Amino acid sequence: MSGGEGVRVSPVVLRVAPELGEVVRKVQAGERLGPQDGLLLMRTENLMAVGQLANEARRRRAGNRVYFNNNAHINYSNVCAIHCRFCAFGRARQEPGAYTMTRGEILELAQTYAQAGVTELHIVGGNHPDLPLEFFEATLRSLREALPAVHLKALTAVEIDHLANLAGIGPEAVLRRLQAAGLGSLPGGGAENFSPRVRALICPAKISGRRWLEIHRLAHGLGIRSTATMLYGTVETAEEVIDHLLALRELQDQTGGFQAFVPLAFHPRNTGLDYLPGPTGQDDLRMVAVARLMLDNFKYLKAYWVMLTPRLAQVALAFGANDLDGTVRRERISHEAGATSPQEQTKEDFLRAIREVGLVPAERDTLYRVVREYPA
Repeated sequence: MSGGEGVRVSPVVLRVAPELGEVVRKVQAGERLGPQDGLLLMRTENLMAVGQLANEARRRRAGNRVYFNNNAHINYSNVCAIHCRFCAFGRARQEPGAYTMTRGEILELAQTYAQAGVTELHIVGGNHPDLPLEFFEATLRSLREALPAVHLKALTAVEIDHLANLAGIGPEAVLRRLQAAGLGSLPGGGAENFSPRVRALICPAKISGRRWLEIHRLAHGLGIRSTATMLYGTVETAEEVIDHLLALRELQDQTGGFQAFVPLAFHPRNTGLDYLPGPTGQDDLRMVAVARLMLDNFKYLKAYWVMLTPRLAQVALAFGANDLDGTVRRERISHEAGATSPQEQTKEDFLRAIREVGLVPAERDTLYRVVREYPA
């Protein structure tokens, strides 16, 4: 089936990238791209043509708005029972640098952020062996009661599966209990790359890609929206990238529950994969563009400035992205792996970056309802 909208592409693309002619024809006709088309986009040397095609697809699919939100991250603990090779954040219980916030500390920090006007709290940690489901129910309930206007985007599918195992119940029951306590939506962490080969090399103890998809399917069935992600720049092949995107596209066809897709660039410093170089700037832009073209049923695609840096995220707006995520305020996971981006972006930073590339800034809430548009 065709999940995208027809795209009228400039003849410049055809002249500079004749090998993409069939892909351009399909996009123009509103036909869905297949695996071989995706591989061609991944392998062509003409990155600028891919970007131009993706940028036009973005314009046709989502218009000229670029979104951002006023949010804050709370990484409640770095204690984790699994030890992924690509992660610099997780610690064992007694390891130096290990920490776990109390419910009171989480609430106090959240209230500080609320005073700055945040509309979303992004709450994730690790698979903590000692924090039961009841801890998270009580935490979410306290946050909802204290900050009823703030959306609680909390706990990855990996954490949901872990809590289900601790509680001896299924993940759907966990989701129902957390939803009753105040959970608004799920972040997309833990997807990495769905390939069993990749997961065996970079995160062998983590849930499978199939399990990640299953938990997001369950969440969507309960009316809990979520984010989709993909980690790139480790050991994945072009085929494994496209397979991952197609699996997300298929689930989105079935549920419509993903709000946005976020490509996540691997940062190797302080990880068990520090011998890898990590992705280049060209890799970053290609992933954004290919995702825009393959994920024809996703309206919103983030250029996550925390991992890309604000400058490259701005360039990604010309390669199909139309969301810069949010203010963030303090992020630990990527920065401990060597991210060089600042800890926070302001509304003024977003307005300037978006306007400089000729697009229209729009502040949104978590569910992509526009809070305010900032026309030129």
